[in-house]
Amino acid sequence: MKDMPYNTQQERLPLPEYGRSIQNMVDYALTIEDRKERQRCANTIVDIMGNMFPHLRDVPDFKHKLWDHLAIMSGFKLDIDYPYELIKPDNLQVAPDRIPYSDGKIHYRHYGAVIERLIQKALEMPEGPMRDQLIKMIAIHMKKCYIAWNKDSVDDAKIFEDLADYTDGKIDWRGRDLQLSASPQQPQRPFNNNGQRRPARSNNNQRRKFPK
Repeated sequence: MKDMPYNTQQERLPLPEYGRSIQNMVDYALTIEDRKERQRCANTIVDIMGNMFPHLRDVPDFKHKLWDHLAIMSGFKLDIDYPYELIKPDNLQVAPDRIPYSDGKIHYRHYGAVIERLIQKALEMPEGPMRDQLIKMIAIHMKKCYIAWNKDSVDDAKIFEDLADYTDGKIDWRGRDLQLSASPQQPQRPFNNNGQRRPARSNNNQRRKFPK
């Protein structure tokens, strides 16, 4: 047991998903002097690598990727006839493109950036029922967002006040006799064969009672 080598004491694997045994095969292939024998060994290793992931056989370029991985595990030192053009070592060190983050500031953080885009869309629409319907949906969603962050009820007048502030008064629904509902409607239970509502399902998390 004292002579047992631990993985933490061994050389780090370039591709750990293939395991230490496959890496040992690749290392052995590097020691083969005969080119034909080395080629045959490489073909066998690639076949074994493919058998480890049978669910990926239908993935495009799957075989190509296996040969790329063989080259990577050999440190690009395995002198054989590769059936595909290999990936370049420099391409392995290429940093991903930087993700462009928005630098725009949100006027009211508890409403989020989506609300601002919806309001801008409403401002671009012509006057009419479609625009009014969108504004009403925006106001309802604003109320939901407000309650989600503040955990308290909010007066509809506050929502219309913020909406007017968002648009510099271009959308001003203050004083309208309109109630905003921030709670989703409960779905109605279906009817049974007798034309009556089916009873609500019991909660499975409730403790069941068993006969004594």
